[in-house]
Amino acid sequence: MADTAVHHADHGHHSSTGLSNNKLGMWLFLGSECLLFGGLISTYMLYRGRVSNGPHPSAIYDIPFTSVSSFVLLMSSLTMVLAVSAAHKGDDRNTHLWVTVTALLGATFVGGQVYEFTAFYNEGMGFTTSLFSSSFYVLTGFHGVHVTVGIIMLMSTVGILKRSKVP
Repeated sequence: MADTAVHHADHGHHSSTGLSNNKLGMWLFLGSECLLFGGLISTYMLYRGRVSNGPHPSAIYDIPFTSVSSFVLLMSSLTMVLAVSAAHKGDDRNTHLWVTVTALLGATFVGGQVYEFTAFYNEGMGFTTSLFSSSFYVLTGFHGVHVTVGIIMLMSTVGILKRSKVP
């Protein structure tokens, strides 16, 4: 009986599926994110060759820069795993450290995206230049907003942890 009370306190009430409401809500959120980005990626793939005005993507893409930017974002996943691991061990110092590093890596990625958008615009690829450019900016813009919201949430979590509001 005590185990059940602890389980409910940690994970919320259960839905009719047997999953906790918190876990079900998170899975629904993740599913909606997959659908949103799946639709945006599909649109981009359909329009990537449709360039009537302005530069063609192959003329302006900076693959080395994009590769480094992607690596930075992937490393933020690793640092988040390290933060979660430290939190499970009750290691507050390393939890704060890795959550902060994750936010900084995300901010580095977003800064790179802003730099890349500026460079593309200066090369003649505006938002309304072509179907490709419109779909590119919408897809990557949504991703940038997604990462930015994550950074805000991470830094809010650091603030909450520093005030010892969460055990």
